[in-house]
Amino acid sequence: MKFGVVIFPGSNCDRDMIGALENDLHQEVISLWHKDKDLSMFTTDDCIVLPGGFSYGDYLRCGAIARFSPMMQSVINFANKGGKVLGICNGFQILCESGLLPGVLLKNANMQFVCKNVFIAPQNKNEEKVALKIPVAHGDGRYFANDAVLESIETEGQVLYRYCNNNGSSDVDYAPNGSINNIAGICNKERNVFGMMPHPERACSAALGNTDGKKILSTLFSIN
Repeated sequence: MKFGVVIFPGSNCDRDMIGALENDLHQEVISLWHKDKDLSMFTTDDCIVLPGGFSYGDYLRCGAIARFSPMMQSVINFANKGGKVLGICNGFQILCESGLLPGVLLKNANMQFVCKNVFIAPQNKNEEKVALKIPVAHGDGRYFANDAVLESIETEGQVLYRYCNNNGSSDVDYAPNGSINNIAGICNKERNVFGMMPHPERACSAALGNTDGKKILSTLFSIN
């Protein structure tokens, strides 16, 4: 499995993602420039990653300009053909702006940038709902969707992760940003496009004292 990491002007987590994939998960990684279009070296068994940061300075709305970059047009086509796409933080915002994922990411409820470790729990019925400690760093991470969209993603099992306490419980509001239903990450109905606000790539190294992010990336892509 190959991974392509798209680099936008303003990306600041691309090296973190590349390092986690190459050094901690031992995967092949190719850097992709936002002005390029060629994804011919990837098959639908591979994955394109949109990293965190402030693409194009977050002008207009977060991810709104990146959505129209040449590379994103190819990424959209790649996803529509069944290719895997992962968006982290700003990458999640870009996926929502592009229509590859439903809903939007709004200003944090407290109107402040949040940067800390939080706990999230996987929602896949086949996974143990154990609390995973993952860093967040964002000012526009409040996931929101209207009632119809929210009902659809809940019914279809598209919620991947919810903010929780250290015991894995999401029974009250644990979201650091005010996200509806404690939603931290979702996927599309076809389950080939994934987006989340927390940064698993920042929690993949034993040297940092936390490898919970490695569990997330390994599970998403069935990496042994």
